[in-house]
Amino acid sequence: MTKSSELISTLDAAHERIEALARQQVAGMALPELVAAGVAEAAAMLRIMLTAEHKPYASDADLLELWKTLVKGLPHWNTIRDNCRELVYYQNCLNAERADALPAQPERMVIHTLRHIFLYMRSYAEQNHEGKV
Repeated sequence: MTKSSELISTLDAAHERIEALARQQVAGMALPELVAAGVAEAAAMLRIMLTAEHKPYASDADLLELWKTLVKGLPHWNTIRDNCRELVYYQNCLNAERADALPAQPERMVIHTLRHIFLYMRSYAEQNHEGKV
């Protein structure tokens, strides 16, 4: 299996986890657990791309630190900046016990945000890592 195929397979596995999370959300998963799982999944996807792009990162880096590392020198990753920030915003609202500051249907938005991050990364991998060994 080529590195490109491995990258796409790894991203597809992330997509399967997002869809499993979506099923849990529909089944009534509590918002704090959903947000925590969403932030963790987004961070995992960023780590996948950081590894593919051969960019070192701190193992304890949070979601926004991972994004900052990924975007450095590659401004196209700004496409997912607001998605990462949105997940962190939800997390901060819940940590501050300010669920009233969340948008309508934050549970659905977590899943939509994760799907957007995945789709951008998957299409980028298809276009830019194809044929690279």
